[in-house]
Amino acid sequence: MQQKDVLLTNKESKEMPQKDAKPTETMNGARALVLSLIAEGVDTLFGYPGGAIMPTYDKLFDYLDQINHVLTRHEQGSVHAAQGYARTSGKVGVAISTSGPGATNMITGLGDAMMDSNPIVCITGQVASQLLGTDAFQETDVVNTTIPVTKWNVQVTRAEDIPEAIAKAFYIAKSGRPGPVVVDITKDAQISDMEFKGYEPCKKIETYFPNPELNLDKVKEAAALINQSKKPYILAGQGILLSGAEKEAQTLAEKADIPVASTLLGLSAFPTDHPLYNGFLGMHGNYSCNKLLNECDLLISIGMRFDDRITGDPNRFAKQAKIIHFDIDASEIDKIIKTDVGILADAKEALSALLPLVNEASHKDWLAEFKVFEREEYNKIIDDEWFPKAGMIRMGEVVHKLSEKTEGKAVVVSDVGQHQMITSRYYDFKLANSHVTSGGMGTMGFGLPAAMVACLGASGRETYAIVGDGGFQMTLQELGTIASNNIPLKIIILNNRFLGMVRQWQQLFFDKRYSFTDIDSPDFVKLADAYGIPGKSVEVREHLDDAIDEMRKHDGPYLLEINVEKEDNVFPMVPSGACVSDMMLELPSDK
Repeated sequence: MQQKDVLLTNKESKEMPQKDAKPTETMNGARALVLSLIAEGVDTLFGYPGGAIMPTYDKLFDYLDQINHVLTRHEQGSVHAAQGYARTSGKVGVAISTSGPGATNMITGLGDAMMDSNPIVCITGQVASQLLGTDAFQETDVVNTTIPVTKWNVQVTRAEDIPEAIAKAFYIAKSGRPGPVVVDITKDAQISDMEFKGYEPCKKIETYFPNPELNLDKVKEAAALINQSKKPYILAGQGILLSGAEKEAQTLAEKADIPVASTLLGLSAFPTDHPLYNGFLGMHGNYSCNKLLNECDLLISIGMRFDDRITGDPNRFAKQAKIIHFDIDASEIDKIIKTDVGILADAKEALSALLPLVNEASHKDWLAEFKVFEREEYNKIIDDEWFPKAGMIRMGEVVHKLSEKTEGKAVVVSDVGQHQMITSRYYDFKLANSHVTSGGMGTMGFGLPAAMVACLGASGRETYAIVGDGGFQMTLQELGTIASNNIPLKIIILNNRFLGMVRQWQQLFFDKRYSFTDIDSPDFVKLADAYGIPGKSVEVREHLDDAIDEMRKHDGPYLLEINVEKEDNVFPMVPSGACVSDMMLELPSDK
């Protein structure tokens, strides 16, 4: 199915005459905005119309042969959709909304994109400039409201300033450490005339330096530490994916025979079936990765930030090790964990300079230590997750079966909660940019709208949303978007009738006082059917294989609800504030 056929909300728009701008032409700001987006290569945008952005929507209607618009069912969904598109396509995602509540509904998505370095541009309408500050209908101070959750924002009050603002927005969103940008455009700027003299992409801003100059002396210092190390350890972050440095990271690991772990957002930066890969690090990370972090003598951290879910107690994080930290954002180096060599650079550029200086090495005994802890984890946790003897279906076996059936080559988008950690642990991501989730913000409701558009950036690959019953109900209205555009997303709801992650903490640390975490849900299959989306509900293990096969064979969207163990827990688990190597592998006897 062609992308344009999936997304056009007006099927007859292909027959509309193209209206290209002349070299210099008088037009209103709304048309200049649309032409600017097209010039930036935007082929798809996600949004919801309203009063203050209506002039732009009116002009957008003339260009549906060149730019697709997806009508989401909520402005938060439009931003998550733009995130999903950016994460899987490598392009800048674009969302658009009206002023007031439309703009403020985007805040959660902006915060999520800021934390997870997603390049998106959000365009908001605004009341007419003469009404600014008067508490006019649907007026909100978007610029000051979004400062904490954007990389840059700007308010445009003159039509002639629109093309330059859009050019800067795209440049800032995608350069350096990517992030979200907001362009707030008053209604009079959209309807006023201007002389459009063509669109000039932004290539430089005098006060903005997104690409730091690589310090080769620092690279030499890093190489010396790697060549001297007996127990090196690579921690692969999302920066590898953002810079396209997957090949360089893998070459470094292979050349120096270094074990690799990833961060949550770094999943799929390194093939999970590679013999040097050991899993992901953090609160619910793999046992060997967490345990041996505090035994390595060198930690090579690439494109990641040392957040609390990775470090646990930062005062007890890899204190025995030298630390090399590659990052393009200067604010991340030495922010939480003191480094011995901090390399401020794009990961691909830095690793390319490093590779010739690194000696070939073998660390056979060090690598063998990971296998010891891996076996302990398998015997205590993974064996039971994949091959349960009795009882309800477990989340781990569902994700493991999906991974096997898709050969680890699907795009998997998870929401936030227990199912997110289970997906991260038990899906074998074989291809880069295959894993999309909300990391730093931990936004419940992220999964469905992000996944529905990840389909479009995934170049025909199977795409799955794995969600919990709680998070799904936060943005389930996007079933309407999926149905109306016939987006072939496969939705798997792991339904444990609880807000599972909160319940797990209540069980472990609050004396099993399940305060408001037992959640009621509608009949999800009937709900999907109301939107014209077929589905099935499964609770018997013997039916699981056939249900997954049926879902995969269906041409179009499909919802599969799987009723899983109600009080299933995710282990290993590092208690909040503990050392990352101090993990729980099972419930204490008194729980």
